[in-house]
Amino acid sequence: MPRYIAITDIHGERAKLDSVLSKIDMHPDDIFVFMGDYIDRGPDSKGVIDRIISLGEKFKCIYLIGSHEYAYLHARQGDEYYDYLFWNYGGPATVKSYGSFENIYRIHGEFLDSLKFYYLTDKYLFVHAGFDPNYSLEDQDETDLVYIRNKFIYSKHRLPQKVIFGHTEFDSPYIDEGKICIDLGCGKYKNAHLCALILDNGQEKFVYSD
Repeated sequence: MPRYIAITDIHGERAKLDSVLSKIDMHPDDIFVFMGDYIDRGPDSKGVIDRIISLGEKFKCIYLIGSHEYAYLHARQGDEYYDYLFWNYGGPATVKSYGSFENIYRIHGEFLDSLKFYYLTDKYLFVHAGFDPNYSLEDQDETDLVYIRNKFIYSKHRLPQKVIFGHTEFDSPYIDEGKICIDLGCGKYKNAHLCALILDNGQEKFVYSD
């Protein structure tokens, strides 16, 4: 059985990404699931995406969309609300990383357009923020998949899979019987760690950046 390695909410912190990856004893059949928010806030959004794309040349990698990529893509299409979100929640750092707003899409547009909303296996659902527990996965509003918080976190869901998610930061991984959140505030708080979760045949191991 391959291991799943989940990482989310990197937020431009390339050094923390490199740190956490360096602590993982990688196996050839590992499957990496990156759950969004690669950009904004930290100093090297471009470097983060370059690194996870390059990792995909050696390992199977699944790339999901986060709220910040969602906001950027809609801002680029002229949506005023998402334009506000992009520029007021870390976007200027992304623009600086790429050299210009236009360069973001010129360099990584194909990657950003390819991002999926969730990844479902027999044991796990990987998603950026969560989902509305009142609806099936097929009937979700896509904004809930990248933005929902308490309505998902503090209620039970009916899926047989355990849900691995990010988006809402905690001081340590949030764990209940049906879900695990591994967003520890990387990029938002200077001393926050980036967390990777290794799922290995029912075993769960957390790995933290320096």
